[in-house]
Amino acid sequence: MKILICNDDGYQATGIVALYEALKDIADVEVVAPEQNNSAKSNALTLHSPMYVQTAANGFRYINGTPADCVHIAMTGLLGYRPDLVVSGINNGANMGDDTIYSGTVGAAMEGYLFGIPAIAFSQTEKGWAHIDVAARRARDMVVQLIPSLEVIAEGQSPTVPPWLLNVNIPNLPDEQIQGVKVARLGRRHAAERVITQTSPRGETMYWIGGAGPAKDEGDGTDFHATKQRFIAITPLQVDLTDHERLPYWAQSFSQAAASAAALASART
Repeated sequence: MKILICNDDGYQATGIVALYEALKDIADVEVVAPEQNNSAKSNALTLHSPMYVQTAANGFRYINGTPADCVHIAMTGLLGYRPDLVVSGINNGANMGDDTIYSGTVGAAMEGYLFGIPAIAFSQTEKGWAHIDVAARRARDMVVQLIPSLEVIAEGQSPTVPPWLLNVNIPNLPDEQIQGVKVARLGRRHAAERVITQTSPRGETMYWIGGAGPAKDEGDGTDFHATKQRFIAITPLQVDLTDHERLPYWAQSFSQAAASAAALASART
């Protein structure tokens, strides 16, 4: 099995090193990650400046681009083969609820998914890398459990098993304190905290994006609730943003508006 690893914290981050060490014995693993921290870059691709691929002393390759750039470049020429799985992380902090829209960790995994490859985004719920060894081991166990599904997808044996995209949040806890695994939906956050303003040495006002707001929907069944109960939260994600439920409403609304406009035009003539 071949695994491509990426992240958004940069190729030197503790989380990506731990993830590589955990997976290297169960698959052929390559790392292609951003040179610098690229948190909250979502699915952004760099289109107006050149990017360069360099190799670190430990063999990791890094790019002066976004997480999605790294996976995109890897998939469209750098690797020379198609990996069986794209794994992103382990992120320094949670990616739950609305975080997934902004997350570079999820963005890297989603880029693999858009290429038709199964993908997983791993995050720890708190910053600071506490118990990263536990998180890496739990990530490895999950990948091992998913190998049969990966083999079916890779061999094209079943069209009913399409590629999938999983978002996984692991509590920063000792192994014995983690209660298990729960499949959960995304919760919701309140709006972000107030923007932070400072004055530059030149007297100009500088703005810094405020922190993420507190959880708004953290009820039973959400990723927030699961991790608060010391479970690993697994959320299957999809890319289709279509509001399928309201398609008929909008079709009818615009049909009626068009008919009214046509009637008005006819009356004027």
